[in-house]
Amino acid sequence: MEIKQISVFLENNAGRLGEVTRVLADAGINLRAISIADTADFGILRLIVNDQDKAVKALTGAGFTTRITNVAAVEIEDKPGSLAGVMELFRKSRVNIEYLYASLEGNVGKAVVIFKLEDHDKGLALIKENGLSMVDSF
Repeated sequence: MEIKQISVFLENNAGRLGEVTRVLADAGINLRAISIADTADFGILRLIVNDQDKAVKALTGAGFTTRITNVAAVEIEDKPGSLAGVMELFRKSRVNIEYLYASLEGNVGKAVVIFKLEDHDKGLALIKENGLSMVDSF
């Protein structure tokens, strides 16, 4: 199982993030997880939403550049050390994590960590082999 992430490329100008969220709100899209990374000139907004196709259509229709990426969404216990254990599995298996972000949205007492892995297939196999719980929506 994997989940689709929408990346939105934004100029680093005041109000651009607000424009994205307004477009999504007007389209009735619910954000499940969100992360932004920026440089002096641009930012990459990463989103997990409840309706990917509708979100991409709304965003591209409003002139935003988007890209879909496969990511792994792993459900972990919402307690100290849970993420450290997963990170140790990746380290031991030499699976490089390009980036990650998390959401507490989901089951009570759980967190969902979204991983962008350098070797996606190897990472998915590692997750499955170690009995970690993946989600395809939340």
